Amino acid sequence: MVNYFPYDYALPTDGSPFGVTTEVAPTPWNPHTRLLRIGIKASDVAVAQLAPANLVFLVDVSGSMNRPQGLPLVKSTLKLLVEQLREQDRVSLVVYAGESRVVLKPTSGRDKAAIRNAIDQLTAGGATAGASGIELAYQMAREGFIDQGINRILLATDGDFNVGTRDFDSLKQMAAEQRKSGVSLTTLGFGVGNYNEHLMEQLADAGDGNYAYIDTLREARKVLVEQLSSTLAVVARDVKLQVEFNPARVSEYRLLGYENRALKREDFNNDKVDAGEIGAGHTVTALYEIVPKGEKGWLEPLRYASAPKTGNASDELALLRVRYKPAKGGDSRLIEHPIGAGNGTQASDDLRFAAAVAAFAQQLKGDGRYTGTLTLRDTAALARSARGDDPFGLRNEFVQLVELAQSLKAASTP
Repeated sequence: MVNYFPYDYALPTDGSPFGVTTEVAPTPWNPHTRLLRIGIKASDVAVAQLAPANLVFLVDVSGSMNRPQGLPLVKSTLKLLVEQLREQDRVSLVVYAGESRVVLKPTSGRDKAAIRNAIDQLTAGGATAGASGIELAYQMAREGFIDQGINRILLATDGDFNVGTRDFDSLKQMAAEQRKSGVSLTTLGFGVGNYNEHLMEQLADAGDGNYAYIDTLREARKVLVEQLSSTLAVVARDVKLQVEFNPARVSEYRLLGYENRALKREDFNNDKVDAGEIGAGHTVTALYEIVPKGEKGWLEPLRYASAPKTGNASDELALLRVRYKPAKGGDSRLIEHPIGAGNGTQASDDLRFAAAVAAFAQQLKGDGRYTGTLTLRDTAALARSARGDDPFGLRNEFVQLVELAQSLKAASTP
């Protein structure tokens, strides 16, 4: 949830693909701990400067998409992207239901009328032969392949694959094999009810792409207009983050979220272990709750704890390591960024808002072990006071969501 929102992070200035921002401040729900925010921002690329794009729209037109938040929203979403196309770009359109078929062969971005007309003709009905649709989309991507360009499939579906190859591993293996040919896969989730988020996210990971859930036209504009460069252009591949805490200053720590993204320590330096891709201008936020040395923690102190080593890094709180591969391939590279202890007394709006989002996520899980006496009312107040500059209204929408959860909880309490 934290990474859904934009934050004001510095762009790289030293030729590195990433800028790093760090901040330490008190934790809103625990007076004995501190929050460490680590922000990574990739170098940006204007849409006009993107490499030529070969895009395949793969659209689920099965019966489960026959609802307002299904195919009608998909069509409006794709039309937003069509308006961003340039003459050097090309688009294909593949649909699948009981069977898959090509609606539009590779067409230049200058012929927007033909592309919009093909989208307008889509109707929903039938079963969901998702696997055959993906296979046909990769075939079309190969037909329109652009050397040194962006070659990507955009899959729009609710993830309800009920005909053909349905198990996760087979679909993921297909996407993983096809990425070797230079074609990536982005998944765009639509609909509610039988929506299969797990499959959508895992498919995107396997296909060397990204994933977004779209439930409104405003969200579609965020993903495919405002963040188009980030969605399409990869700056770095297999990006891994590792934080080593200084035991002289930190006795305990925990990472908030990322439960399905954790890597084994030994995998950090293993280039054969796949990790995530970062698009142009994309940001990544990680929040750690830390227990400073001498403060009350979550665990009983060790009786035979080894004495911390002293050295030149005694003033550091932690060391951030970022390992990545260049977008065009090659061996991984390493960036190291020492994190100073700072005074940790005043939090920025960005950190306070991110803390509110993290608190809400824990409250939804019913995990009061860490959030203590913090209430939904407290979370809403914290987020409201930290809205800051909110050009797209996303932070205000979050405040309203927390207030709704607060009202629902109050109504259900005897």
